[in-house]
Amino acid sequence: MKTFSKLFLFTGFILAWACSPEEDPIELAPEIHYYIPKISHTLQVAGFPQPERNITSEEGVALGKKLFFDPNLSSNGKVSCATCHSPELAFTDGINLADHGVSGKKLHRSAPAIFNLAWQSDGLFWDGGAHDLESLNFGPLTHSDEMDANLDEVVTYLENDNEYKQQFGLIFSEGRIESAQVTRAISQYLRTLISQDSKYDRWKGKEEGFTELELNGYQLYQKNCSSCHREGLFTDRSFHNNGLDSEYPNPPELEGLYQGRYRITSNPEDMGAYKTPTLRNIYLTAPYMHDGRFETLDEVLDHYQNGIQVNESLASQLTSGISLSQNEREALIAFLGSLTDSIFIKQHHHLTN
Repeated sequence: MKTFSKLFLFTGFILAWACSPEEDPIELAPEIHYYIPKISHTLQVAGFPQPERNITSEEGVALGKKLFFDPNLSSNGKVSCATCHSPELAFTDGINLADHGVSGKKLHRSAPAIFNLAWQSDGLFWDGGAHDLESLNFGPLTHSDEMDANLDEVVTYLENDNEYKQQFGLIFSEGRIESAQVTRAISQYLRTLISQDSKYDRWKGKEEGFTELELNGYQLYQKNCSSCHREGLFTDRSFHNNGLDSEYPNPPELEGLYQGRYRITSNPEDMGAYKTPTLRNIYLTAPYMHDGRFETLDEVLDHYQNGIQVNESLASQLTSGISLSQNEREALIAFLGSLTDSIFIKQHHHLTN
């Protein structure tokens, strides 16, 4: 099997906590380190973590991409992974609670962005219910309200397709197609969805300048947002209760689904805590929060300024809110716009058409 020769660059690190308002964020920003993950079957290169099993290969990525966009994996032949994770929307779907799955019923959570997942080693889904991509993929693939796939029927479909049968035989050594190979291939493709070429990245690499408004917004981000949305990935890959509701579960009839991380850990401190989403490409990933309750970034800022609801597991630092003037809001939103990676979007949107 060939090694995956295409080179990717990514800022695979997380910076320190926020600077004070008096400090110059440009002068304090550490040297950026770009990694070139030359993927090998025998060598794990720093910057692009390879799992112990299911090592990424060129053929595996190609197969995974084909499966990702194939609606025939679903029970009605109409729903693919890309139905909820569209490249032009940074692999989201632009809907708060989608109903375009097989059943037509509304889902209980919004579709999160699924790029830069190679660095999300644990705690996938909004509540961290999956430990890795390989196990995560079985969720939407088999859920009755999403793709509703019968895995035996999926294997039969793939076995009866000569092109698929040849691709699986080239990549996997079992001698026959197995359902586990489907999610392994999709996982290989997902790990190559790397967003790292925004204006922010070019500014960090001293290739492009920021406007004064963006610079002011960056400093406001450092002061108010960076403790959870840490630079690099723009997430701390952890779970937080950010005061969306005063009681959980909300709605009460969805006990287990709307208790956040508590559903997984049974730790009372995790009640109402959800995964910190990345701020990268945030202009494209509305609506926001785990249930898509906020349509705009202004609504998100309204929440953090005066909408936080105190509850037992709320992070103490949030109870006071984040007060921003209108000018500061404009600056912060301008900075968030610099995290849009148009090259990434165009690349993957082009390749799917």
